[in-house]
Amino acid sequence: MTITTPHLGATGITDHKMEQWGFPTRYDNEYLPDPRSEFWFPNRETMDPDLRAEVILERIQTVMKYAYANSTFYRKKWDAAGLEPGDITSYEAFESVPVVTKQELRQSQLESAPYGDYLCVPDSEIYHIHGTSGTTGTPTVFAIGRGDWDTIANNHARIMWGMGIRPGDTVFVAAVFSLYLGSWGALAGAERLRCKVFPFGAGAPGMTARAVRWLAASKPAALYATPSYALRLAEVAEAENIDPREFGIKVMFFSGEPGASVPSVRSAIAKAFGATVIDCGTMAEMSPFMSASATAGTPDGMLLWQDIVYHEVCDPATYRTVPYGGEGTPVYTHLERTSQPMIRLASGDLTSWVMEDNPCGRTYPKFPRGVYGRIDDMLHIRGENVYPTEIDNVLRNISMYGGEHRIVVTRTGAMDEMLVQVEHTLDHPTADLVDRFAGDVGRELQAMIGLRVGVEAVAHHTFDRTDHKARRVDDRRNFSASGGQS
Repeated sequence: MTITTPHLGATGITDHKMEQWGFPTRYDNEYLPDPRSEFWFPNRETMDPDLRAEVILERIQTVMKYAYANSTFYRKKWDAAGLEPGDITSYEAFESVPVVTKQELRQSQLESAPYGDYLCVPDSEIYHIHGTSGTTGTPTVFAIGRGDWDTIANNHARIMWGMGIRPGDTVFVAAVFSLYLGSWGALAGAERLRCKVFPFGAGAPGMTARAVRWLAASKPAALYATPSYALRLAEVAEAENIDPREFGIKVMFFSGEPGASVPSVRSAIAKAFGATVIDCGTMAEMSPFMSASATAGTPDGMLLWQDIVYHEVCDPATYRTVPYGGEGTPVYTHLERTSQPMIRLASGDLTSWVMEDNPCGRTYPKFPRGVYGRIDDMLHIRGENVYPTEIDNVLRNISMYGGEHRIVVTRTGAMDEMLVQVEHTLDHPTADLVDRFAGDVGRELQAMIGLRVGVEAVAHHTFDRTDHKARRVDDRRNFSASGGQS
């Protein structure tokens, strides 16, 4: 394969003082900021957002030219839409670029196995191979070039610096080391940041209890995991009469599932560990996935590091950008990837975004509530839209909640019913106390979601705990038999 790289003019480097801004990106791996600086790249992170937007638009044009020259996938897609990279002279024009869907990526990999015809580097350049498990469909393969892996490490190190993690800190990675990219991305960033990395992993029987002992012994400054696993760690530690605050963790950063931006989940983790809770992450296809991440100075929500990945929030019907303050689905575009660049990848997630002053001083927009659900996970119950994260938030604020629950949705005729099975921690669970607990839960849920739902109170530890992502929804409706979801 012959790789064509468009020439990038010096505008973004000289005129706008964007540190180490080029394409293909080549970072200085010896660079570290002044230890007193809150910023990795002060100019890129604090510049006028309108000026930054001009530079990003130039980069979008460059990446599109690169993809058009090196990818049959993009060339066919854009030719069919009647556009070429040179047409993209404004953000309004960019919104007319057709989005990429996960189904298209799967189909591309079936027809051009194994990496798809959107791979833009030679096979010999591939350095890491990751992917999805395929449990909910055809697995997707991620082929990451050597240069891109170096870029991901630099991007993540920069964002982790913003979290307050510093060279020499110990970073405990408590996530599955397999196809899952989250753990590897955290590892790469911590190594580039010159941290001491403890790639502990997760998932093996008995591993959580061992993790508790190693946390007590190593006392890391930072921990990476999924929110569900952090809560599991706290539960196991307390069962062994160990206060999780004794681990001395300063920063806990999470991805892989909604939760770290859900107020009650954030509060539960922060209270258990006494740490700053940071939400980060977009999609594995979009690695560097930390391009949406909070900082130590702005710990709520997720800042959108627009000079790493360009983030849009779009109407899911038209894929036109919604104004700040609006809700929609994130659409992502790589600005530095060369191996499998994603250009307007539709996430299928749900979020809202704002542009406001950030206490940390960075001039990026923000997902104020993080990514709080998926379009296909949103439950339509009797005309109401119910997000599983809303139920999680309610339950964690209820006294005697046991830490786990399940949402069971069924349909009888044309009527949807939702049952929430909730663990309790009642010391002496008489029938009267259990009924009272269930009644309290039912009233709180109805007040939040506007629906009367069934509640079944069950004993503590009825449900299995997870070492990875929690799956709490069991939708038993047969839409094919009933003619589809209304």
